Amino acid sequence: MADPKQEAIEVIHSWSAPRSLSTSLMYSFSQRDDIEVLDEPLYGTFLRVTGVERPYREDVLSKMECDGNKVVDNIIYGPGKNRYRYCKHIAKQRVPGLPNDLLQKGKHFILIQNPLNILSSFEKVVPPSFLELGLGDLVSIYSELCALGKPPPVIDAADLQQNPEDTLRGLCKDLDIPFHDAMLRWEAGPKPIDGLWAPWWYKSVHNSTHFASPRKYPRPFPFSFYDLLEQSLPFYNLLKRNVRQTSSLLRSPLPVPDLPVPENAKLLAWVGDEIVPRESAKVSVFDSVVQGGDAVWEGLRIYNRKIFKLEEHLDRMFDSAKALAFINVPTRDQIKEAIFRTLNANGMFDNTHIRLTLTRGKKVTSGMSPAFNQYGCTLIVLPEWKPPVYDNESGIKLVTATTRRNSPNNLDSKIHHNNLLNNILAKIEGNNANADDAIMLDKDGYVSETNATNIFLVKKGRVLTPHADYCLPGITRATIMELVVKENFELVERRISLSEFHAADEVWTTGTMGELSPVVKIDGRIIGDGKVGPVTRRLQNAYKKLTEESGAPIPTNPET
Repeated sequence: MADPKQEAIEVIHSWSAPRSLSTSLMYSFSQRDDIEVLDEPLYGTFLRVTGVERPYREDVLSKMECDGNKVVDNIIYGPGKNRYRYCKHIAKQRVPGLPNDLLQKGKHFILIQNPLNILSSFEKVVPPSFLELGLGDLVSIYSELCALGKPPPVIDAADLQQNPEDTLRGLCKDLDIPFHDAMLRWEAGPKPIDGLWAPWWYKSVHNSTHFASPRKYPRPFPFSFYDLLEQSLPFYNLLKRNVRQTSSLLRSPLPVPDLPVPENAKLLAWVGDEIVPRESAKVSVFDSVVQGGDAVWEGLRIYNRKIFKLEEHLDRMFDSAKALAFINVPTRDQIKEAIFRTLNANGMFDNTHIRLTLTRGKKVTSGMSPAFNQYGCTLIVLPEWKPPVYDNESGIKLVTATTRRNSPNNLDSKIHHNNLLNNILAKIEGNNANADDAIMLDKDGYVSETNATNIFLVKKGRVLTPHADYCLPGITRATIMELVVKENFELVERRISLSEFHAADEVWTTGTMGELSPVVKIDGRIIGDGKVGPVTRRLQNAYKKLTEESGAPIPTNPET
């Protein structure tokens, strides 16, 4: 007959890799008066099923229950006297054949620690390996719990060390249990709850009475484990993205921002020679774009399964790369294939913008010299769902920046390079003035372009635009110039002063991301009557028609 004092209790499962403060966390929970603690109840099952050697193997097999079904049913989920039962698990101990109830029942959370901090001390008992680290198993457990509709909280050991109270309070909140102040301290020495393996693994934690602050500087890393670090770090980083609180020397206090287009939270990008998820879309710290902004780029827009002006953009990219003396540049066909594959993988065939970047590539050592670039160029295809970025119906406002546009004497703007600080400084001025963009003047005070687009004005039926001496000869600019002539307007390309823009009948800007954007105010002056003008509307319509009718088709696999 069952003990009437025993009843079903709520089980809390802690899943971790070895050497990740899991024992300290177990001691923390054991200080509560409403909880009982089990130290790795599946250890015996793990040793029996896997056959791995441990110094204490026979002792564990003879004294622990090793039948996984009995452990889960009678020990982990058996009745008890307290409200909660805390089970400390090492992820690799979840061996095949265990009952489904193990994950389907109870509350679960995951404790992680950077393998960089684990590997230096791991081999004191067993040689480290990917299996022993167990990060792959942690990812599997996390994924399975998410599939069950029970995404587990994830905490980082570094947070426990740096701010134990806040981290524990957050964990208790996620587990829907009250926080107890007693969790912050425990007595030194061995504990009755310790597993049989404690003399081999728990020496340092037996000397502790609380979560100790992390070392200010790490131990020297054993570089014989470098390959293992590379194998395991992506699994740690995947879990770390789900941590309630992240730890870093350069931790940002800012909340995760909302994306302008939420659908872009999950996208695939081409980096180097492969398609990768958004959070994995990274380049090396040795890449030239990181070392000195040494790269060229293009903006492409997709309309109705076609890439508008693809060949013209590639022409300019190759011209820019040649002007900067890039070598080992991918072929035109290779770049096209990367674009087509990336768009197909994302299912992006309309209302899409691509940031296409070609860097000089990775260097063999940090430094300015292109002689260090011996790996070939790095290609990046970054597609996003992105409507035009300006208000093309009501119009935008501009201010004039004090930052001048580059002269060809300094850095020729005909090279579409990634070193955009000149433009960014002007954009800062525009942001500070609550304007959409900033007009940039050349060295003589004539209008060149805005920080991001080319610019046009209309005066008495004539369309004027600055010479492309100090500005980028934009592809959208050239397209609009052709449409101006086709629509039977007079087109004039010359030096234009700022006052002419202030006094214009109409003004617009052009660019791939914004298309043709009406300007209704410059430096506080109303342009025309403050509304979108007839010439602007006519050219907008002509441009829209052109984008609907032309472009490079995106090839897809034939339907089967």
